[in-house]
Amino acid sequence: MLAIIGCGNLNRSDDGVGVLVAQRLQRYLIQHPHPDIRVYDCGTGGMEVMFQARGCTELIIIDASCSDSEPGAVFEVPGDELVELPEPGYSLHDFRWHHAIASGRKIFPHEFPLDVTVYLIEAGNIDFGWDLTSKVEQALNIVCEKIIERISNM
Repeated sequence: MLAIIGCGNLNRSDDGVGVLVAQRLQRYLIQHPHPDIRVYDCGTGGMEVMFQARGCTELIIIDASCSDSEPGAVFEVPGDELVELPEPGYSLHDFRWHHAIASGRKIFPHEFPLDVTVYLIEAGNIDFGWDLTSKVEQALNIVCEKIIERISNM
């Protein structure tokens, strides 16, 4: 089973790109159903990421990044490179998807995917707004095509 999880905040322009990828893939799967694929919009909730990924063998996470790279740059990163346990005293608001990977593996060792891929799309604008910048819109299309290709080969 493959879980695809889009993360981000739709109210913060490019920060919502992961959610928009998930929504597009959900529409794709309505037209091309696949019994072993689930797509979720988890917004900014890391705890939800952990529970939606539980029971899957593969996990793809899509989110915006702010690394001072060129806006619209796409980074495909193995999840193991981004795993991080939360610090003691974190609130649920501070519990993000990279904490969810580490915590999920610790809490559900036999039910959490080891095969994790993360697509990070460099944001150009994370101010309040609903529209993506053109470069991030182009990157959204690229990531969707890559994931649809992977789905088609399953």
